[in-house]
Amino acid sequence: MKILISDDVHPILIQELERMGHDVSYQPLISLEECKRQINQYQGLVINSKIIVDQEFLTFADQLKWIARLGSGLEIIDLNAAYERGIEVFNSPEGNRNAVAEHALGMLLTLFRNIHKSNAEIKNFDWRREENRGIEIEGKKVGMIGFGHTGSSFAKLLEGFGCDIIIFDKYKQLSEESRRYQIVKKLEDVQRQAEIISLHLPLTEETKFMIDADFFNKCDKEIYLINTSRGKIVNTRDLIEAISSRKVRGACLDVFENEKVSNYSNEEKILYEELFSFKNVICSPHIAGWTHESKLKIAKTLLEKLEPLLNVKL
Repeated sequence: MKILISDDVHPILIQELERMGHDVSYQPLISLEECKRQINQYQGLVINSKIIVDQEFLTFADQLKWIARLGSGLEIIDLNAAYERGIEVFNSPEGNRNAVAEHALGMLLTLFRNIHKSNAEIKNFDWRREENRGIEIEGKKVGMIGFGHTGSSFAKLLEGFGCDIIIFDKYKQLSEESRRYQIVKKLEDVQRQAEIISLHLPLTEETKFMIDADFFNKCDKEIYLINTSRGKIVNTRDLIEAISSRKVRGACLDVFENEKVSNYSNEEKILYEELFSFKNVICSPHIAGWTHESKLKIAKTLLEKLEPLLNVKL
């Protein structure tokens, strides 16, 4: 097969595909438009978030047999259009689930223990102990909305902190392993009990702006919000208002509605300046799943999933 790799990958992915006898074109800097111009030459395509495989893209992909996504999110692929053309689609959430879980925990600890704030202060020779008295995770009720790869990995990390874990997943058939947590059948049960709410959802028409003013108003307690899934699940303006009114006591955000900073409109710039001004908001640039280890794990996961299709024993 001729295979186009359109983003940065661990070298093992290229090496193994070539060892199998495939012709690999590694173009990590390729643009979407250039990818459209070239795609008719390839039977396999490896992508990350910059390549949007929609109906238009697929009209150019005459020979394409499969698409492999580096990571988990499949909202960048028109799955129905792909399947109609007989194109198989693979993703690799197993590869970065631990990285995302560790990052979520790190952000929560940073927020609860004022690590970001006290770090900046002490580097300015400003010694404030009482003002940085923190909060413990132990004994808190943590609501998980979504319990796939990252949700279950985050729950495992939290087990050692002695908190109560509440799980809501509308679609996933929960395993016996998850029975040690409190499983609820209604989102309202999470909103009624949780003090910390962590989102582990794909972006779909159903989940888009699911976390909005109405959601916050239905929470019985003032909550802390963690979002390491997709930015458009949370309505940014409503989140800002909830933080201002103390419905949300703090937020850990690795993802945002618009992650292309260079393309911000004046209105968006003002919006995000307000969000970023809160001392109880911890932000990172969509790097929760971005570790040296996850880069290797993602490559290995895709190789394992592609093995039956490529008909080669790894």
